[in-house]
Amino acid sequence: MTANSREDILAAAKRVAQAHGYSGLNFRDLAEEVGIKAASIYYYFPSKADLAEAVARRYWEDTAAVLEGLLNESGDPIRALRRYPEIFRRALENDNRMCLHSFMSAEYDDLPEPVKKEVQTFADVNTSWLSKVLSAAKVVSPKQSQRRARAIFAAVAGAQLMARSRADIALYDALIDSYRVAGLLPT
Repeated sequence: MTANSREDILAAAKRVAQAHGYSGLNFRDLAEEVGIKAASIYYYFPSKADLAEAVARRYWEDTAAVLEGLLNESGDPIRALRRYPEIFRRALENDNRMCLHSFMSAEYDDLPEPVKKEVQTFADVNTSWLSKVLSAAKVVSPKQSQRRARAIFAAVAGAQLMARSRADIALYDALIDSYRVAGLLPT
C-alpha cells in the first residue's frame, strides 16, 4: 500500500457511487481499479458503510470548497449564481455521471444512518450557500432566500437527473436556460 492508497480508494469509490450509487460500491471491484488487494481496503474502511460515509463527507467538503471558490472567483454574487449549475454539469461531462447526493438520495431507505447524515449535509451545504448568495445579490429577501435556495437546488439536481437518463447534456443546458427564463435562476 502506498501513502496515497486511501485517497485512491476514495476517488475510485466516488466515481463508482456517481455511476452506480451506494449499492454499486464493491470492495473487490474497487481494489481491482486501484490496484490493491480487497483486504487492503478494510485497513482504511472497515465496512462498506464506513467507505460510503467517507466518500459522501469528502464529496460535500469538496463541493463546499468549490462553491466558496466560485463566489470568490466571480467577485459578484449574481455571477456566482449564474455559474452554480456548472457544478452539476461537470458530473454529466464526466462519463454521464451524476451528483453523488442525488444518486444516494434515491437509495435513502437502504443507506446506513451515518451515510444518510452526510448525504443530507450535501443538500444543506448547497442550500446554505445558495441562500447566502441569493441574499447578498438581493435577488430575494433574506426571509425568502432559503425557500428559493431549495427550489434552485432541487431544480438543478432534477435537470441533471433528466439529462443523465437520456445521456444528453444539451437537455441539461436547455432546462437550465428555461429556469433562467422563468426567473428561478438569474439571467
